[in-house]
Amino acid sequence: MSKVVLVTGGSRGIGRQVAIQLAKEGYRLLINYNKSQKEAQETCRFLREEGYQVEIFKADVSKQDQVKAMFDFCMDRFGSIDVLVNNSGISYEGLITDMDEEDWDRIIDTNLKSVFLCSKEALKHMISNHSGKIINISSMWGQVGASCEVAYSASKAGMIALAKSVAQEMGPKGVRANAIAPGFIDTAMTQQLSEEIRKEWTSKIPLRRGGTTEDIANTALYLASDLSSYVSGQVIQVDGGMNM
Repeated sequence: MSKVVLVTGGSRGIGRQVAIQLAKEGYRLLINYNKSQKEAQETCRFLREEGYQVEIFKADVSKQDQVKAMFDFCMDRFGSIDVLVNNSGISYEGLITDMDEEDWDRIIDTNLKSVFLCSKEALKHMISNHSGKIINISSMWGQVGASCEVAYSASKAGMIALAKSVAQEMGPKGVRANAIAPGFIDTAMTQQLSEEIRKEWTSKIPLRRGGTTEDIANTALYLASDLSSYVSGQVIQVDGGMNM
């Protein structure tokens, strides 16, 4: 029986491409979404037409009851959870002095609390199987910090620390946990930037180009596979050499 992967925030951008790549490699797939129902349905329809086993589930992954319901659905539909990709995330740009408590809580809950809740539920099943992989889609800003993105950077740094802690704690149980730190990736968000700003960004990247969602998805595929069977507690930078 093929393995099962759950991708949070899997309806758009990096999450969508990760879902597609893993489905193409034979994984049975559960795509989580919260507000992007149309995109989730379109991704699901596209993959099903290609013959892949895919389900979608609406859940706010910062809410414990909704996370539990999602994992219950996963077990009822597929009978296992082998790989968890924690990808759900939002951003906030602005000075720390202008950020209010509600903005901080919203970013931390969506980007970091969700990783705790989803990992906790996934581990209940992975421990009993003495096998499993958790992949956190962090950011280069979780390593170096970004001006005017304090909450985002803090949440992404937390994702890295959480992956390392889970790797330490759950390694004896056969579970691996790692993080991916994307750099400047061509997504709908970065495509909204002006051409001048995009050129300024790429001039700072040794490879002189932005990354693609496929670059991140291929790294996730590596971490999900047995090719990385001795890789745990690591942060893989996928940034064209920008953050050395």
